[in-house]
Order: sequence, then structure tokens, then C-alpha cells
Amino acid sequence: MFRDQHSGLRHKGSYAPGVATLAEILKKEGYKTSCVGFEGNPASRGFDKYLNFDGWGSWEQGRSHKAENLNAVAIPELQALAKSGKPFFLFLRHMDPHSPYLPPAPFERAFYGGNEFDPKNKSMDPVFKFKPFCDFFACWMPPGVTDKDYIIAQYDGEIAYMDACIQNIFSTISALGLDEDTLVVLDSDHGETLYDHDCYFDHHGLYEPTLKVPLVFRFPGRVPEGLRLPGYATLKSVTPTILDILGVKTGIKFDGKSLFPEMKGKRRVPETEFYITECTWMRKHGWRTPQWKLIHALEPDFHFKPEVELYNLIDDPEEQHNLAGKEKKGGRHA
Repeated sequence: MFRDQHSGLRHKGSYAPGVATLAEILKKEGYKTSCVGFEGNPASRGFDKYLNFDGWGSWEQGRSHKAENLNAVAIPELQALAKSGKPFFLFLRHMDPHSPYLPPAPFERAFYGGNEFDPKNKSMDPVFKFKPFCDFFACWMPPGVTDKDYIIAQYDGEIAYMDACIQNIFSTISALGLDEDTLVVLDSDHGETLYDHDCYFDHHGLYEPTLKVPLVFRFPGRVPEGLRLPGYATLKSVTPTILDILGVKTGIKFDGKSLFPEMKGKRRVPETEFYITECTWMRKHGWRTPQWKLIHALEPDFHFKPEVELYNLIDDPEEQHNLAGKEKKGGRHA
């Protein structure tokens, strides 16, 4: 659902009273609902339980076992929900592929074999000179690190570590005999800018690395295994797809459409263009088509990006050449 419909903003505030969350919808259908995440999030509305875990970290505190901390809370809750004999919705908010990147051994060296303190490597100089975030970077990056590829490898290590820990969730589902009766959905609220567009190790802007996220559905016997749908989908389709797979009818008119018919073989006209927006580190909105992306800043940002950006995604997929004011055809189309 689009923000102008639900009135939510970042991690604060509240949703409009007339907007039902997925947890509220499923709770009304008799599901027990639990969330492992952080208290105070607007999306927590509708959960019977909201369970916390240690999902942050710093260099001083040492390597962060975020996913294991989550499992320590989530697996007992999963077992309790299964024991209840009622249908359940368990939402797990993993924080591993989110800065600070501090994966435990052996994952911190799994994707890097160089010298992260090489004095000849100057790739981290602009990172530590970026004043709005330099103190944050210093609190979790190794003192004296010079190689950006080491930090990028920590992000890769976080993903590999999280994957290994998610396997323990799947093993628990199997041990409980719920494999054939459990829908598992993997998605993300944003991607990550690692060294892209001078946006370092966080998620800033409306560039492709931030917009593109995984979306995976697993339900043996109902969702075809190994199927990859063509075209684009957006996160507004997640809730209607989940409800469709589960056979839950609501009468709610969602902004997104269910992807389940296409999973079963029905042809779908995929979305070819869509509105994009951010209201965190950059307050911007824009429009994306298969060929063009238009970005318009609603206020100046601390990255000093232009007010208007226009990219030809076919000729320039990494969005390095701003065509605003230069490309009449693309500007008119956008």
C-alpha cells in the first residue's frame, strides 16, 4: 500500500485507523500472530506478541551474532505456536544485511583475502571524510581500515551468516512436521548502497541498489518450486499474494495485485513503470520505467545531489550519467 493511503512514515508514527495490517487481517481469521523485531514500529499493530532481540552492534562490543540472537527468540516462539494447534503468522525482522556489518567468524573473512590495513589503499578516505556519517562508521569499522572491499566483504559475510541461520529456521519447521503446511516469504524493505553514488554502506537515495530487493515464496505443493516470474513486482503485492495463497478473502481493495495467479500459470501483464519515493536520508520522489528513471528532490540533501536526475537505464544501468536537461525524449517520457 502506498504511503499516502496508510500515513506511516519511517519507523515512527502510526498507520491510519482504517488501514488493516497483515497481522490484523490474519488475526481476524483466527491466526495467532507474533513478531520478532523491535518495539515501537508502526507495523507492530495487530501482533499478539512483539519480541525483541539484540540486532545491533559496534566494534567495541565485538562481532555481532544478530541472526543467532534472533533465532534464540524465534525458534522457541515457532515451537510454541506450532504446539498451539492453531494457524499462525510469525514475522522475523532480520537485521544482518544492515549496517553495522559485523559478521562473526568465519564469515568475516569468507569473501576477503587481502590486507584491509594496506596504507597504499586510499579507497576508504572519502568514507571517513563524509561528515554526516563519519562518527557512525568509526563506531563499527576496524580502526585504521583502508580498503573499501573489506567492508563490502563484511556485508557479503552478513548475508552468508544470515543464510546459515535461516537454515535453522527451516530445520525447525521440518522437525515440527510443518513443511507441507507452511508458507515462507522472504523479502526486504530496501537494498543497500555499498560504495555507489558516493553513498557509503547504508541505504540512501532512489538508485537501483536500494530499490531492488529479493522476493521469494516457498510453499511445497502450492507454489511451484524453482519458478521465476518475469518482469517486475513491488512490495505492495506481498500482502495480497500471501492472502491469495492462504485462501483468505477480505474484500479489501489493495494497491498491489496478487502474484499467485501467475505462479499457477496465468499470464500477467507486469508493471512496467512505477512511482518511487524516499523520506529518510534523502527526501525525494520519482518515476521508473524499463528505460528511464526520473528523480526529483523535494529538498536539498547532505550528499549534494542535483535537484533533478534522469537516467537511461538501458544505456547506463549503473546510473552514472545524469541526463536531466540534456535528454528531451527521456524527459518528456518521464
